[in-house]
Amino acid sequence: MGYLIKPKDYKPVLDIKQTELAIKKIKDFFQGSLSAELRLRRVTAPLFVLQGQGLNDDLNGIERPVSFPIKDLGDQRAEVVHSLAKWKRMILADYDIECGYGIYTDMNAIRPDEELGNLHSLYVDQWDWERHVSKEERSVEFLKDIVRRIYSVMVKTEYVVYEMYPDIKPKLPQNIFMIHAEELRQMYPDLTPKQREHEITKKHKAVFLMGIGGKLGDGEKHDGRAPDYDDWSSEGEKGYPGLNGDILVWNDILEQSLELSSMGIRVDKEALLRQLEIAGEEKRKELYFHKRLLEDKLPLSIGGGIGQSRLCMFFLRKAHIGEIQASIWSDEMRAECAKYNIPLI
Repeated sequence: MGYLIKPKDYKPVLDIKQTELAIKKIKDFFQGSLSAELRLRRVTAPLFVLQGQGLNDDLNGIERPVSFPIKDLGDQRAEVVHSLAKWKRMILADYDIECGYGIYTDMNAIRPDEELGNLHSLYVDQWDWERHVSKEERSVEFLKDIVRRIYSVMVKTEYVVYEMYPDIKPKLPQNIFMIHAEELRQMYPDLTPKQREHEITKKHKAVFLMGIGGKLGDGEKHDGRAPDYDDWSSEGEKGYPGLNGDILVWNDILEQSLELSSMGIRVDKEALLRQLEIAGEEKRKELYFHKRLLEDKLPLSIGGGIGQSRLCMFFLRKAHIGEIQASIWSDEMRAECAKYNIPLI
């Protein structure tokens, strides 16, 4: 059935009609505000890319992409995107986006290997964004500045929801707390990475957790990252590796942290070579995307994804992502959700 958290005495604040109207309001306001804050223009994105070009996001390297043959291309295979992490960087180059400006798009993906539950669906919808940066901006301080800008848009959006529906009181603090995964490990050495996230987010309510993908002081990673988009092996804050991170907020209904965004400064040529070697994926150097990067034909950039359904789920105080988006759930999960007053679309 997947993993289902069943909040006690849960009752949705909004009915289905109000929810649909609120989703539209949140998405329109958030993407417009994000575009203005980061100077991003909207572009059209693909649902699928050709296999074998190195364009698809490999996530943790074990998730299977949905693929299919294309009859008119001699049965060459295409893959439904996992995300647009690398495709966006090519668009910065192809559209000749100036330094200090960027792009955003609606990304829709299918991830058949997800363990379904309150936060995970087969269907992933997010705003993918990418911004051209200078060499000097490849720093922890610049990363933090961009995070603060994105978080300010989240705070404003929560207030817009409150204006529409006064029963939904704002919960986000005005400022986001920032910490590196190594510092967090030292604070809670006996907890798992996910338990550490819950503890720090419960305390601060909104957290940017940096340094995802590189090995920490105990030789373990906080979480996995593909080697060819985020720069997780460069020296970051206090000598710790990593120029990336996740935005987490505290979900009172599920009593756990909720990841709303994954983002980071992207690899330059040196970081790509280093991370491919660390990951044992040096063969990727021959792929189309990687060749363009190694030949200095792609701009330096920062980028990430912001979950649309998760954002709406948090702002509308929903217990399940299936209250926001239409997806496929087992009969058992639908029955359990109905039993606990969780109305899945």
